Parts: sequence; structure tokens; C-alpha cells
Amino acid sequence: MRVDPYSLELFISVVHEGSIARAAGRNHIAASALSRRIADLEAAMGLPLLIRSPSGVELTEAGRHAFERAVSVHDQLRSMAREVQSLSGEVAGVVRLYANASSIVGFLPERLKAFQARYPLVQIELTEEISDEVVRACIDDRADVGISASSETPNGLESWHFADDPLMVLLPLGHELAALDALTFHDVIRFPLVALQAGGSLDQTLKERADAARTPLQLSVTVNSFDAQCRMIEAGLGIGIVPTSAASAFAGSLGFVRRPLDETWATRRRLLVHTLRKSSRLKAVQALIDTLRCAAID
Repeated sequence: MRVDPYSLELFISVVHEGSIARAAGRNHIAASALSRRIADLEAAMGLPLLIRSPSGVELTEAGRHAFERAVSVHDQLRSMAREVQSLSGEVAGVVRLYANASSIVGFLPERLKAFQARYPLVQIELTEEISDEVVRACIDDRADVGISASSETPNGLESWHFADDPLMVLLPLGHELAALDALTFHDVIRFPLVALQAGGSLDQTLKERADAARTPLQLSVTVNSFDAQCRMIEAGLGIGIVPTSAASAFAGSLGFVRRPLDETWATRRRLLVHTLRKSSRLKAVQALIDTLRCAAID
């Protein structure tokens, strides 16, 4: 029986996407070619691994076992390649970077461009996640480096300052709060809010502050991205509390009124770089950490 690493990678991708078509698009391969790869893998295993239907795919019992082993083997192969690459005199290899949305839209593009120019042999695998998941990925060693808005550093991680990203209030034109130069949280929660995805650090912070104020949040609509949030606010569906980075990226037009959120917890919001505490790291991983830390200092 011969099972090649690329087929395992495609199989893992199909499971994650729940669809051969979506996995094909993600991996830049024709759906028919990917389907043949999976069929060949099933033939090598001697059992069907997937249940196919018009709505997508599901794992068979054999497929669940194969998926767990495939992930383990795939991770071991990647780890071996990364370790071998680190033995060369050059900084090369793959770095797994997990980051929250505000760091991606506000700070990372330019900093990763500078890193790429300095270390052209390093490939950055960037995954966007909410802050809690970024921290979990670092703890589980699924991420080499993470950037989050988490205010605490769990045991086992090292953290450094990455960027200040205070919260601000976005208002549609003509809103009555626009007459004020700065707004308190009490001012804001009197009005319907356009909220961001449940479970994120910003969502948790606002709920905690509302609970402390013993005032329920009035949510007009909930969206899953900063750009959607800003569009809803611009259309007059509510007001919003967003990081300054997101406001700069998506609310820079004349269709908004921007005001500081005059609360200590809002003005002191910052982003941190995290990594698992280790005695030594791959050269490429350390190079990215050093670059991100230097950028924060500069």
C-alpha cells in the first residue's frame, strides 16, 4: 500500500471544508482530480473514508480513524521538514501565524511585507481566528506565533506588546451622539448596537461591561466582520464600538462620525504577540517574533 503525503493533505482539507469542491478551490486543484486522489486513497485503505452527498461529505467510521492518523502524520512530516530547513545557514521554512481580525486589517500587511523582503525563503501560513482561539492554538502548538487582544498570558506562553489598538465609537451621520467630543460606555449603550461576532474578545468585553453596568445591550444586528459592521453603521442600522485599526481600514469615508470611547479599558486595549515557551525555536519562527517585537518598539 502506497499513501503519498499530498493525498493525505487533500483528504484533511476535504474534511475541514466538508466539501470536495470547496477543498479543491482552497488547494487550487480541479475537483475531479481531487476526487480521484480521494478514491485512490480509499482504494489503498481498502475501505470508504467518506460518505458523499449533494450537500457535502461526511466521514465514515474508518474515515474518522484515518483522519486522526492523517493529521498526526501530516504534522510530523511538516515538523520534520521545518526542523531540517532550520539546520541550514539560511532563515527558511514555514511559520504558522494565527492572528485576530483587528491585527490583520490594521497592522500585519505592512509588517509581513517588510518581513518577507528580509526573509524571502520563509513562508507565512496566516490563519485568522478570534483571540481566544489564537491563544489556544499557541498553547496546543498548532501556531508558532499568535497575535491576539487577550489581556492575560496563560501559563506556558510568552507574550510581548505588539500594538496599541484602542476602541472607538462609530456613528452614522446625523446621530445625536455626534454632538459630543468623547463618549462613555453609558452614552453608547443607550442606543442600538451593530455587534460583532459572538465569542470574540470585543464581544466578550462589551458583554462584561454591560453586565457590570447592569444594563443589557440593545443589538440591532450581529455580523461576522468589521467591514460588514461598518457598512451597517453607515446605513444607519445602529452605532458600533470598534478597534481604531478597523475604523481606519473600513470607516475612513465621510459617511461616519468617529468618537473616542472614554473608558480606561477601551483606551488601554492592546494587541500581544504570543508563542509557546520553548528552550529553542526554529530560526524562521524566532525571526518573525523579533520582527514583530521590533515593529512594536519602533
